[in-house]
Amino acid sequence: MSKHEINLEWESNMLFHSKVNGHEVYVDADASVGGTDKAPRPKPLMLVSLAGCTAMDVVSLLNKMRVNFSYFNVKIEAELSEEHPKVYTKVHIVYQIKGDNIEQSKVEKAVNLSQEKYCGVSAMFRKFAELTFEIQYL
Repeated sequence: MSKHEINLEWESNMLFHSKVNGHEVYVDADASVGGTDKAPRPKPLMLVSLAGCTAMDVVSLLNKMRVNFSYFNVKIEAELSEEHPKVYTKVHIVYQIKGDNIEQSKVEKAVNLSQEKYCGVSAMFRKFAELTFEIQYL
């Protein structure tokens, strides 16, 4: 069994920093709760993790399938609950891809494999939120 471990160190006010895989990562809050807005909030960073996980899967699979694309983007729209603890209740992933003569069946296969088999972050999100997705061909 592999493990991940991080340390999150307080800097000042609501600003914290961590090293993740040797890279500096900061989180902060806005002024209404004592922060200084110097870094992203923790919950949106969860969405970045989700987008990154599935995007890397899809790009890797598309490259293996020899799908040539000129643009690939993952956009996430998420709804938070009204009551505390405020959690994501609905998360919608939009895969956007552009290229000449893209085989849509291969793109759909790559996205489905990411969602059904490979993306561990998607699997975690499904434990607490309704997770849906779509593919947009630009």
